[in-house]
Amino acid sequence: MKRTSPLTSIFSATLFTGAMLFGSMAHAGEFKLSSPTIKPNSTLSDAQVFNGFGCTGQNISPALTWTPGPAGTKSYAVTVYDPDAPTGSGWWHWVVYNLPANTTSLAENAGSANSGALPAGTVQGRTDFGSAGFGGACPPVGDKPHRYIFTVHALKTEKIEVPADATAALIGYMINANRLAKASFTAKYGRKK
Repeated sequence: MKRTSPLTSIFSATLFTGAMLFGSMAHAGEFKLSSPTIKPNSTLSDAQVFNGFGCTGQNISPALTWTPGPAGTKSYAVTVYDPDAPTGSGWWHWVVYNLPANTTSLAENAGSANSGALPAGTVQGRTDFGSAGFGGACPPVGDKPHRYIFTVHALKTEKIEVPADATAALIGYMINANRLAKASFTAKYGRKK
């Protein structure tokens, strides 16, 4: 039987304790996004479906809630993106940025262009529907259900500086350049007719 020295045992115990402590701290500080309106991997309801382009939904943005971002978070951005849209570049359904650092939720229908439910200074960027504000799901008839990725981004800057008519891709570039962390969930939606 191989014997280990007391020093090796102490060193191993210290490493194990440190790893456990670090693991629990990392888990405790995990950045998470959730919604009381939409469960992850669920199907979007008519409330989150676009009203136009052949779709007849209510076009209401869901309520979203997230845990505080990591140290150094100065603002947040929220995006909704469909990677399955037959465009070659996906489809941006919602782009919200310059959310103050003390924001940890958005109310249902905050994405309405005239709701007034967003914090002061927050900007809604132009979506691929061509206007600012939430644009619900509206995949082509007969496509397999599309994925809608809801993401909150913790940013290291208070403001993203882009032109008022900036594309979602440009805003996305600035989000990625300033991101400290992100949290996402995905829901699906398809149309048979």
